[in-house]
Amino acid sequence: MEKIRERFKQNKSSCESVRLRKRSSILYSTDDRRPQTLEFFGISVSVFTVIFRLLNCLLVQTSFVPDEYWQSLEISHRMVFSYGYETWEWKEGIRGYSYPLLFALMYKLLDLMNYDTAYLLVFLPRVFQALLAAYADVKLYHLILQWETPDVAKWTCFCQLCSWFTWYCCSRTLTNTMETVLSTLALCFYPLPGSKMHNSWKYLCLVSLAVVIRPTALIVWLPLLFYHFCGEQNKLKFITQRCIPIVALALAVSTLIDSVFYGKWIFVQWNFLKFNVLHNVAEFYGAHPWHWYFTQGLLVVIGPHLPFFMHGCSLATKKHRILLITILWTTAIYSLLAHKEFRFIYPVLPFCMIFCGISLAKLQAWRKTAAGALLVLNLFPALYTGLIHQRGTLDVMHDLQRLCDISDSQNSTELLFLMPCHSTPLYSHLHCPLKLRFLECPPDLTGNEEYVDEAAVFFSNPLHWLKTSFPSQSTLPSHIVLFDFLEKEIAAFLEENRFTKQAELFHTHFPEGRVGKNILIYTRGSGL
Repeated sequence: MEKIRERFKQNKSSCESVRLRKRSSILYSTDDRRPQTLEFFGISVSVFTVIFRLLNCLLVQTSFVPDEYWQSLEISHRMVFSYGYETWEWKEGIRGYSYPLLFALMYKLLDLMNYDTAYLLVFLPRVFQALLAAYADVKLYHLILQWETPDVAKWTCFCQLCSWFTWYCCSRTLTNTMETVLSTLALCFYPLPGSKMHNSWKYLCLVSLAVVIRPTALIVWLPLLFYHFCGEQNKLKFITQRCIPIVALALAVSTLIDSVFYGKWIFVQWNFLKFNVLHNVAEFYGAHPWHWYFTQGLLVVIGPHLPFFMHGCSLATKKHRILLITILWTTAIYSLLAHKEFRFIYPVLPFCMIFCGISLAKLQAWRKTAAGALLVLNLFPALYTGLIHQRGTLDVMHDLQRLCDISDSQNSTELLFLMPCHSTPLYSHLHCPLKLRFLECPPDLTGNEEYVDEAAVFFSNPLHWLKTSFPSQSTLPSHIVLFDFLEKEIAAFLEENRFTKQAELFHTHFPEGRVGKNILIYTRGSGL
């Protein structure tokens, strides 16, 4: 027995001296340092990004393009409150209800809770867009974190957050904004070379949703889809068991939603492509030379990031090639269309930020200086365009909204907007059924070469239009809203009918064409 005890003690002492080797594999590691979580001012990247985008939402108080209201909030307001205005696109069936339906659900909830104030109707959808943008920013960071080095991920996140154009657009209720968010999220699940986050079902669902909301999203995704298809071992299975079911379901749900609200069976995506691409109706609203995106559009959208983008492209490896091809493809295809806008190429901006992140991560001695310069150079256009440039069209609606609080104002108040068509939002910002009239400018869909829209007729001879449209005192509006450059031209009409200036609101430092520096409100009677 004693021998057994001695042997046990020896074994115990020898066991205590044994040390298991540390596993080098991260599967067994309990070290939280890999991968490191990025922090800003001691706050996790997720929390910081949400706070940042909400602040972004609060500091964007200007208008960009009419579509951010007329193709979303105005339609949502009409869906829920049964009054409002539909532009020609909705009468022709080239716009889908899927995107406005999101805001209509918010409006309905506010209505049921009796919190449907004009402020919340405007602000809540923008907060929703800001939160979606924050989520996309965080997902983009996590994608680059596992696809590239933590340094590249950190600087890509920095570039994305300080982009002036993203700041300007990401909280707006534009279909382009939703398209950008969905495309960014889809990229996070796309099978990029070397990526570990890929999930074909998720990314195909997100791409389908983006195409439902804005059919031109397919332009961005065609090279990516083709690249994925070429890399699939079982191509038939990929098409039949993934692509077709997801696309069919998305189109079926979209068609059902549109058919319910249009009151007839309709395929909006085809109508959209037919009018805007095949018939090129969008050219009615302006045309640019083919090189505009390469010489102006892309340069403005990327902004101060341009040197870093170019440097990042020069550092790109084979695995980055598909993203670079997508950026060039998208820009080239949009260049073939006559009507061009900055917002059309917004969806590829997050792709560009990846190359900017690669550039900053590569810099050593000048990195902090470059990052500081990038931040400062983006800060000015972000704040100027968000707080100052083109703010008058929203401020004037805030002033006019007070008319809704006057008892029985709906019976005595009538507004006339003598401005380029769709310069301001309407009922989504007023939220009361005031009588109003504005100059319309639908394109000619009949092929009549002599067609001239109402806005063009008015601006060709304002006084003649006013006298023929309002032949007697009883037909006159109670309020006229106009840009200041028009004031002298119709001064005789205003004096003759005893209109007095009640307000003058700043709009822009860069008036051009039919848009003035200030917006004026003239009233008859007691005024505001």
